[in-house]
Amino acid sequence: MVQNVASVMGELEPEDFHLLSGVEQGMRFSEYVNREKLTDFSRLSEENVDYRLDRCEDRGLVERKTIQYEGFKLTFEGYDALALHTFVERDTLEGFGAPLGVGKESDVYEVQSYKPLALKYHREGYTNFREVMRDRDYTSDRDHVSWLYTARKAAEREYEALETLYPDVSVPQPIDTNRHAIVMEKVDGVELSRTGLEPEQVVPVLDLVLDEMQTAYDAGFVHADMSEYNVFVTTQGVVVFDWPQAVPTDHENSEELLTRDVENIVSYFQRKYPTHVDEVDTDAVAAALTDSSFETVTEYTV
Repeated sequence: MVQNVASVMGELEPEDFHLLSGVEQGMRFSEYVNREKLTDFSRLSEENVDYRLDRCEDRGLVERKTIQYEGFKLTFEGYDALALHTFVERDTLEGFGAPLGVGKESDVYEVQSYKPLALKYHREGYTNFREVMRDRDYTSDRDHVSWLYTARKAAEREYEALETLYPDVSVPQPIDTNRHAIVMEKVDGVELSRTGLEPEQVVPVLDLVLDEMQTAYDAGFVHADMSEYNVFVTTQGVVVFDWPQAVPTDHENSEELLTRDVENIVSYFQRKYPTHVDEVDTDAVAAALTDSSFETVTEYTV
């Protein structure tokens, strides 16, 4: 757990991070790094490598396996420690708080800086590696692909989208990124799936979500994973989050993905508020979003 990593950060020494970085470097070439290569990767002596491996293994930061050789790989806790160490070194954050959300592809925690922020660790590829390989294009140019790489690429893609979209699109403000982690604005809101809207709020909130999708398209991105679980409802409106699957609008499937996003979000409103949202021509809505002619979803009721 990430809380465990935060609790041992004070126990770790600079050489421990050299060792963890060395294992990280070796995992570019194989899942388990040969013990004999770690002196070169970490630039530590043989004796120091052995000592640091024992320290890091005791703290759950590396995993040992004997195959044709004695090999080591980072656990996600080890990878978390490297990213967290970098953020501390950069003065990006000062303290670690409670979990905000834990899922199969990411863990999000409150962290302290000049104000409360959110730290998101990407987990893509760790428990569902084959599914990620099939569904995402992070890995087309690599011979050996590890879950570290897929998680890092997911974080890079999300951070790029947030930097491009903020502040024109209502997304969390990006603060910093390293490896598979992103520090961003902590949003004070309620997930759309857990929000009970008043009758007079239903269509306006749906319009707000579609407006943000339109502005994002104008800025060059399609979310590609829109649902009631990726929208916060706040006192100021809505915030769209979770952008690692975003695709640029010049992607060959961008319009198809935009149509799917529209169908997903409209279908949710129709299921939860059937007396307030009529049948909608989602293809027409998606087309209107691409040419900036969308004004209100009621124009496209069937």
